Amino acid sequence: MNNNNKILITETVLRDAHQSLLATRMPIEDMLPILEKLDKVGFYSLECWGGATFDSCLRFLNEDPWDRLRTIKKKCPNTKLQMLFRGQNMLGYRHYADDVLEYFVKKSVDNGIDIIRIFDALNDLKNLKTAIKAAKSEKAIAQVAISYTTGPVFTNDYYVDYAKRIEDSGADSICIKDMAALLTPYKTYELVKAIKESVNIPIQIHTHTTSGLASMCLLKGIEAGATMIDTAMSPLALGTSHAPTESMVAALKDTKFDTGLDLILLNEIRDYFMTLRQKYIASGLIDPKMLATDANALIYQVPGGMLSNLLSQLKQAGKEDKLQDVLNEVPRVREDSGYPPLVTPTSQIVGTQAVYNVILNERYKMCTNEFKDLVAGKYGTTPMPISDEFRKKIIGNAPVVNCRPADLLKPELETLRKEVAEYIEQEEDVLSYAQFPKVAVDFFKKRQNKKYGINSKCSDKEKNIHPI
Repeated sequence: MNNNNKILITETVLRDAHQSLLATRMPIEDMLPILEKLDKVGFYSLECWGGATFDSCLRFLNEDPWDRLRTIKKKCPNTKLQMLFRGQNMLGYRHYADDVLEYFVKKSVDNGIDIIRIFDALNDLKNLKTAIKAAKSEKAIAQVAISYTTGPVFTNDYYVDYAKRIEDSGADSICIKDMAALLTPYKTYELVKAIKESVNIPIQIHTHTTSGLASMCLLKGIEAGATMIDTAMSPLALGTSHAPTESMVAALKDTKFDTGLDLILLNEIRDYFMTLRQKYIASGLIDPKMLATDANALIYQVPGGMLSNLLSQLKQAGKEDKLQDVLNEVPRVREDSGYPPLVTPTSQIVGTQAVYNVILNERYKMCTNEFKDLVAGKYGTTPMPISDEFRKKIIGNAPVVNCRPADLLKPELETLRKEVAEYIEQEEDVLSYAQFPKVAVDFFKKRQNKKYGINSKCSDKEKNIHPI
């Protein structure tokens, strides 16, 4: 994939950068004027789809996400397009049957995706194998991301073992995915070096600038043998986003790691996104607080978003003074429940349970359904085993899922197709419906209304046929 020391860059400005800074609200209209220039840069890939973009297109932007992908592909024929894929969850929040997953991967590739970055919140490879196999069968590049986290279980040996199993699964490359900005520079060096010595596939680093360390982490990772990095054009970099693309290109220029990218062309692209940034700040889409450095994640070893959620829950209960108690409780809950990495959705599950334990002044007096499901194995296998005694305390004699959770699901594609048949205008619509049923149907109704010219002046009968 990369035969020399040249560092390859994945540009995230079309996906994770705006997902991190403005809740994934960049519409395709704001992308169109700059796509052709982005295509000329020579990026390894443009991350432009997946993650929260699919939901946001349908729910907030009144856009068909498939149309967005096709549009970007048409304007960027020379650059690989990349998406983020939550393993058996795909882009939704539940496990899907294999037939839906396989069809989703097929249609993603058919519509323009070249690289699928696949991850699982528990680092449970069982939840990734179908997606890896599907990507490979469609001739896409299957990159598997390690959900990076900290804690006594998560040693370099743990990550090396996982990386070896990822390679054995048929993945084309590995991404160290530090969503919570928990990496530090020398930790990055040691981790990348250990993985590099153990596998033969390329390593990419994805981290955020929340704690102010991302550029240093990327540089140390490159020195240790990573050949690919994620960055964002500077107007939508920093804060909870990524290290600035131009800065990393400049830092590596005239070294053996030179990216070969043109800083003058990047500066033209920067000018465009700076105008957008000013517009987003003026409209309130970008909160200046999101651009500040916050080292709390490094102090408390919990992601920044999780910290703010914990504080919000305590405020609602009038127990703000209990924050430190909750922060002390989080690692205990995590240990009890098999050390799940603190990423979506497990960070919310563990955090909420810790809040309950503290507010009620009794551990596990009340448990959320999500926490019970986690303990019951419904999300997959946790990094460490959960004791039988603890499991019985939380779920009683309820059955435990020891297999791959999706093995318990019957094929569902045809059922979904029948449910949404009246709205289908393209094959991909059934997949939009599978991910977000209510949101997709609302979008389909608006699309029909627009197509048939139905507006607020239409008759009550017409309104009943196609309600908005």
